[in-house]
Amino acid sequence: MTTDQPARAVVAGIPPARSAETGPPGPAHAAPARRGFLAKAFGVTALLSAAGSACGLLRDLLLARYFGADQGTDAFLVAWTVPETAAPLLIEDAMAFLMVPAFSLALVLREERPHGPDPVRQLVRSTLPWLLLALSALSAAAALGAPQLVALLAPGLADPQLAVTCTRITAFTVLPFGVAGYLGSALRAHHRFTAPAAIYVAYNLGILAVLLTCQAVWGVRSAALGVVLGSLLMAGVLIGPFLGRLRSGRRGPAARGTPGQGLVLIPLAMLPVAAFTLTRQAQVFIERYLGSGLPAGTISHLNYATKVSQLAMTAGILIVTVTFPLVARALAAGDLATARDRVEKDLGQATAVVLLGTAFLMACAPSVVALLFQRGAFGPHDTGATAAVIRVYSFGLPAQAMIGVLVRPYFSLRPVVRRADDPQSDDGGRRLLDWYPVAAMTLGLLVTVGVGLAATPRYGAPGLAAGNAAGITTTAALLLRGLLLRGIALRLRRVLAGQARLLAAAVAAAAVGVPAGGLAGNPLVSTLLGGAAVVLAFAALGAALGAAEVRGPVLALGRALYPPATAAEGKLPHGR
Repeated sequence: MTTDQPARAVVAGIPPARSAETGPPGPAHAAPARRGFLAKAFGVTALLSAAGSACGLLRDLLLARYFGADQGTDAFLVAWTVPETAAPLLIEDAMAFLMVPAFSLALVLREERPHGPDPVRQLVRSTLPWLLLALSALSAAAALGAPQLVALLAPGLADPQLAVTCTRITAFTVLPFGVAGYLGSALRAHHRFTAPAAIYVAYNLGILAVLLTCQAVWGVRSAALGVVLGSLLMAGVLIGPFLGRLRSGRRGPAARGTPGQGLVLIPLAMLPVAAFTLTRQAQVFIERYLGSGLPAGTISHLNYATKVSQLAMTAGILIVTVTFPLVARALAAGDLATARDRVEKDLGQATAVVLLGTAFLMACAPSVVALLFQRGAFGPHDTGATAAVIRVYSFGLPAQAMIGVLVRPYFSLRPVVRRADDPQSDDGGRRLLDWYPVAAMTLGLLVTVGVGLAATPRYGAPGLAAGNAAGITTTAALLLRGLLLRGIALRLRRVLAGQARLLAAAVAAAAVGVPAGGLAGNPLVSTLLGGAAVVLAFAALGAALGAAEVRGPVLALGRALYPPATAAEGKLPHGR
């Protein structure tokens, strides 16, 4: 599909059910039904994602309690680079960027052409076998090349052999991660959100089970084995729902295909998506590489800080996870205006959530870290070092959310498949634009390296975090421009004005939260006081400044707490 195709009406492609599992009803009730669908789907996703994050937080608490922040945890975290790279590449980013638009286009074709071979089944047959073969080869290569990977990622490690052992174990996660990403993308395109949202619950439960039962015997290797078990559980959660959707779309035995119908695979479309994801993940490689030359425990401090900081960003990206299939479906049907409107709303809503979390972390980072981690082998020095990194990381969180919103529609405009009867031409200019996000991320990485090298000798881990924040902000600004070049004409003045209002509210809320959090010496009380001050200040200032993403929820909460009197209640009975 090209951006100069005539716009077509959006094809719903889903039955008129009202649950978060089947999607919004048809066009007659599109606006209110879509709002209800999004609310329910977001609720399901948020609830299960929160459960997965809670299990992940418990996992990190156990890692800190059992192993602290030393050369052993540094070795494991270097090995964790494999699943950390595989997760965004195969689950969260690249696989979703490729397969959600592909399955969305297949569903549009299924609705437009009810006779003939099922495009969804055709897509699975043409992509899944090759994916399994490639994933198996990658997993084997990572295991065999573990010594070289460790030497490349962290040449300054005191105990590289432990890192090599853990890396060989975690290499086996590549195959189940890829299967989970593929099946989850297919289910989300079908507007099935429960099973995909539950995968991180299964993943972290697998890690916790091995940690709790085997850490005394296997030490930090138990965490690596838990990652493998969790990845298998993750894929297992999705197989049943995926097969159910395939069966539900089965065509009748008399249906016959027509030449020119169906989908054509575009293998080269995978390359820029995978390259962007790997380039984005290279920020972690840079941190591990530079951090390995700093005092023992630095990589662990960076890891714990990242886990806490990413909670705020993850909450904002949940919005995009739910709305991405709607954007992809609109683009598959050629409706650029609907896609633009949805992207603009996503930018505002995701930024509002992330900036609220950023203000909270700025105000309460020391008490949050002390509350979560300061016990066992994790001491006050580790708390101070981790909190300092969190505050610097937080400067880059709004840009992280913006990239998550912008890159999805960017890659959706040229999915990995196209209609067989689409006469689009693969001209060089369009292919060059496919690589724009990679170029933007590469420039961001150069900024990360430059700032990191300049700041690390003096500031240590916070200097690395500063490089991360500067680089990711550079990339976000470039991608905002890139989406306009791609053909989605965002109304930049409106978008930037909304972002400025939210940023002003967040800065003021953080300023209010710092003294409020300092009123108590207990970490729990300090976190609650600071958090309450930040939320109230952000809500009041955001509403006062006219930020729609804040004002709407505030007004809705006010109506729920103090419902207005109805017309019937305001009238006296007849005759009195």
